[in-house]
Amino acid sequence: MASATAKQPAKAASKAASGGTGGSAGGAPAMPLASPLMGGLNKKKKPFLGMAAPLGYVPGLGRGATGFTTRSDIGPARDANDPVDDRHAPPGKRTVGDQMKKNQEEDEEDLNDTNYDEFNGYAGSLFSSGPYEKDDEEADAIYAALDKRMDERRKERRELREKEEIEKYRMERPKIQQQFSDLKRKLAEVTEDEWLSIPEVGDARNKRQRNPRHEKLTPVPDSFFAKHLQTGENHTSVDPLQGQFAGLATPFPGGLNTPYPGGMTPEAGELDMRKIGQARNTLMDMRLSQVSDSVSGQTVVDPKGYLTDLNSMIPTHGGDISDIKKARLLLKSVRETNPHHPPAWIASARLEEVTGKLQVARNLIMKGTEMCPKSEDVWLEAARLQPGDTAKAVVAQAVRHLPQSVRIYIRAAELETDIRAKKRVLRKALENVSKSVRLWKIAVELEEPEDARIMLSRAVECCPTSVELWLALARLETYENARRVLNKARENIPTDRHIWITAAKLEEANGNTQMVEKIIDRAITSLRANGVEINREQWIQDAEECDKAGSVATCQAVIRAVIGIGIEEEDCKHTWMEDADSCVAHGALECARAIYAHALQVFPSKKSVWLRAAYFEKNHGTRESLEALLQRAVAHCPKAEVLWLMGAKSKWLAGDVPAARSILALAFQANPNSEEIWLAAVKLESENNEYERARRLLAKARSSAPTARVFMKSVRLEWVLGNIDAAHELCTEALKHYEDFPKLWMMRGQIEEQSENIDKAREAYNQGLKKCPHSMSLWLLLSRLEERVGQLTRARAILEKARLKNPQTPEIWLESVRLEYRAGLKNISNTLMAKALQECPNSGILWAEAVFLEARPQRKTKSVDALKKCEHDPHVLLAVAKLFWSERKITKAREWFLRTVKIEPDLGDAWAFFYKFELQHGTEVKSFAEQQQEVKKRCENKNIGEILVLVASKIKNTF
Repeated sequence: MASATAKQPAKAASKAASGGTGGSAGGAPAMPLASPLMGGLNKKKKPFLGMAAPLGYVPGLGRGATGFTTRSDIGPARDANDPVDDRHAPPGKRTVGDQMKKNQEEDEEDLNDTNYDEFNGYAGSLFSSGPYEKDDEEADAIYAALDKRMDERRKERRELREKEEIEKYRMERPKIQQQFSDLKRKLAEVTEDEWLSIPEVGDARNKRQRNPRHEKLTPVPDSFFAKHLQTGENHTSVDPLQGQFAGLATPFPGGLNTPYPGGMTPEAGELDMRKIGQARNTLMDMRLSQVSDSVSGQTVVDPKGYLTDLNSMIPTHGGDISDIKKARLLLKSVRETNPHHPPAWIASARLEEVTGKLQVARNLIMKGTEMCPKSEDVWLEAARLQPGDTAKAVVAQAVRHLPQSVRIYIRAAELETDIRAKKRVLRKALENVSKSVRLWKIAVELEEPEDARIMLSRAVECCPTSVELWLALARLETYENARRVLNKARENIPTDRHIWITAAKLEEANGNTQMVEKIIDRAITSLRANGVEINREQWIQDAEECDKAGSVATCQAVIRAVIGIGIEEEDCKHTWMEDADSCVAHGALECARAIYAHALQVFPSKKSVWLRAAYFEKNHGTRESLEALLQRAVAHCPKAEVLWLMGAKSKWLAGDVPAARSILALAFQANPNSEEIWLAAVKLESENNEYERARRLLAKARSSAPTARVFMKSVRLEWVLGNIDAAHELCTEALKHYEDFPKLWMMRGQIEEQSENIDKAREAYNQGLKKCPHSMSLWLLLSRLEERVGQLTRARAILEKARLKNPQTPEIWLESVRLEYRAGLKNISNTLMAKALQECPNSGILWAEAVFLEARPQRKTKSVDALKKCEHDPHVLLAVAKLFWSERKITKAREWFLRTVKIEPDLGDAWAFFYKFELQHGTEVKSFAEQQQEVKKRCENKNIGEILVLVASKIKNTF
């Protein structure tokens, strides 16, 4: 019967009905199965549905049905190994059906079109049903690392592509802010009056919205309330007739005829408004009497005391109050847990101090001194928190507990205001702690020199290992006693270098310079014998200190002793030059001079070392030292032309022309075919108006060392002296040998121009351009020649041809722009400038010219654009300085002039404009003449700049 199930519910129901007919004959008719009531009961699923049937369950047995078993209930015969058919098990627990369904779902593959990819096929792994082993995991990790590596390789390219796309998108679709940036810049030019004259935007609202009528509130007088209370009498009482005849009298309790009070209210007319006003006045008087004095009428609140109380109530910390409470509670727990822990008491006291409770902090720290009497920090904190006299008492108590504490003695001395009291405290401290160097130093500082010497004598006995005390005693002693003191110091401290250096300085100060070298050498030997490593950098620093103190011999001896320690032979030259530069940067010139002297002894034939030493003497030494060095230099390096020229120039600047000639004569002997020496000799004679000597020297130079520059100087000399024919002949002869030298063609054309031979000048320039097509000066000279004779079209064509042969050349573009501007064609010049800036966007000379091509209001905006493109170009900076100068902004103009000459000190145009600026706008900080002379002095020998070259190239300005 246990296997009987609900497979045939109709059969079971019929069997039950046939077995129970007698029981139901006399009762009510049976309710049909599909009745509404049953439907209502089956709306909610019962919890036992789907559960396994209990053992021995027979359907309908409770109603008297008799169950039986059929073949279909038993099922077919099964083997013992067959799985159990748990048909009555709940879903998910059925061993046969659910397992088969699960296997079927796993075997089935989703072959939908949306799950298909042309490269990968259907999604999912072919081996997803297989076991996932360790080698599978390792393979997946390797593939993941490869994917990550490939992604990193493509990352830079991808980011660059994304950046380019963003920039392209921004160029195609700029922001509103970028579109109006040029207009926003022009707002800076709007004056305050123009800004105020801009009309306001009209208000589109109607009149009622623009001028809303405010609600007016008027206080109501008391008579208004009294009047309305009287008029409302008929509504505040009940007519007795209405109570009798209108049905208002009810027998039930709670009606209007109730004996309870409430209906007998007084009439409205009995309200006394005068008494209400009096009560209000009385209340106001009471409030005023609380803050005013009844006698004098003045306030009884002290403003200063009130504000002081408020300040005391305001915490001085920046934390939250809840955090303060938590910290206080935590520190209390620490104190109670470990009362002998000094930091807990110090932290608690400081917390209360920060929160403004100073007295609580003092009480806490004093209790801390009781709990931790051997803590130095607690006593010092207590002395800090207590006022003056109390602090002294605290320190005295601390000394009794800690008689060996140096910090407490120092604090006690600091609390004393009288010098004698300080000395007394420190002497008492030294009696107890005689080996404290710190106490000795503080005590010695308070004494007079004689008493200090006596105290230092005692101090070095108590602290024989203190170098500072020994050196201080040596400074106060006489020469002989100081030597004895330093000898004792070396015996007690054989490993300190400062004692040896001080001994050397002592000997130098007393004139025994021959002992200085010996002392430093003995110092190196002694320190090495005692196992001290010689630190080269530390010794060089000591030498720099000696240099700054004026001990030149000592610093030089130290440099010579340690300069070669720890350096490889091949690195000596480079390292020593760096050391010399470092010493110069630190202001130790004697150290640098000693390094150069040692380097020249080691490398006597090195031209670069001699040059560095010569430039050092030129910048930081005297003329005599420079000339002496150069004499030694040319003796060791006779082939170094620059050394001969520096010596000759030094003599020439000093006014000794014969000496300069003799140096150049010696230079000729050492370098007979040197072009530089020949030209230097010619310049020397020309500057001293010895033109015949210069002509003879050039003739000799043309015969012994014929170069293009020698011929050029020869032509120029004859040209300056007015010998045009001789200059023309020399130029023709030079061009036969050096036809690719553009300056010769330029000089020939200019000579023809000076002689008014325009055709020959044009021919000379054209021939020069055939030989030297990349010479910008030739193109410019030919263009200006055509412009001067009125051939503007030809000049324009020449410049265009020059631009084709020499693309991206700012000088040619600049000349083209200026040509159109000089011709009055400003529109064409602006167009050419735009093209020039497109081809040469980083050219400073073009941006500088573009600033002044604009109208005056737009120049500032253009200068901003120029600075963005060429921030450190001297021509742009010079243009900005001139712009401020034109706007009468003197301070800013001077700043920009200084910035220009700092970036490019050799730009002659900048110095020329700066000099002219100072001539017009000298300030009162320096005298007018001083500023002029300073700028004029710095203008000398500046040969770079367009205007300066044009002026200097004219024959009348030569020599």
